[in-house]
Amino acid sequence: MYKDKKVVVVMPAYNAERTLRQTYEEVMDQGIVDLVIVVDDASNDRTVEIARTLPGTKVYVHPENRGYGANQKTCYKLALQEGADIVIMVHPDYQYTPKLIPAMASLIGNGLYHCVIGSRVLGRGALRGGMPLWKYVANRFLTFVENILLGIKLSEYHSGYRAFSRELLEQLPLDQNSDDFVFDNQMLAQVAWFGHTIAEISCPTKYFPEASSINFVRSVIYGFGCLATAITYRLAKWGLIKSRMLPR
Repeated sequence: MYKDKKVVVVMPAYNAERTLRQTYEEVMDQGIVDLVIVVDDASNDRTVEIARTLPGTKVYVHPENRGYGANQKTCYKLALQEGADIVIMVHPDYQYTPKLIPAMASLIGNGLYHCVIGSRVLGRGALRGGMPLWKYVANRFLTFVENILLGIKLSEYHSGYRAFSRELLEQLPLDQNSDDFVFDNQMLAQVAWFGHTIAEISCPTKYFPEASSINFVRSVIYGFGCLATAITYRLAKWGLIKSRMLPR
């Protein structure tokens, strides 16, 4: 709990057997997490078997691989069903340190923000932490364009380390978003669309063989999806189009 608010950590998992337990242990070491929800997207390793041995964890398994965005949709629905007041997404590949959970929870639990992301770019540690140069350049370019089109200012839109209030998750039409990786970007566009400020805290960057990462081709598809999301946002703001993702 944080100030009588239930804190739930959700983990969208896929082939995370090598890092799941380490991530879970560090999550629970923070002392404020009431429940961990692991949603497995039809892994072909021992992810589910390991997850079911972790105390205070509920495990849900997709019978077939549905995609990263679809996994998150399940994560947030289950968290709300469990009565979560603060929901924090932590990838079970240990790329993002769970040690930031108390800080992220406090920003939401004290009523300051409804959305907090852990930025790998703040603090200038992305390249030192092992982010490939081409990913860093693409990140900076996409962020620059998105800031202009969305009319806000973030250091990056592409971190998978996020915290949300219950009120915000209940407001966002997440079912209208993609089931693929661009879900992350669409979700932030929706947060901005409904007038909420997105807070950022600096998050150390860790790239290593066990950490999941999409390949170059999938990254290009994701990049174009991000640009399409930002353009849709701007055209909808101008009243030139209607979007189910961004309802009025």
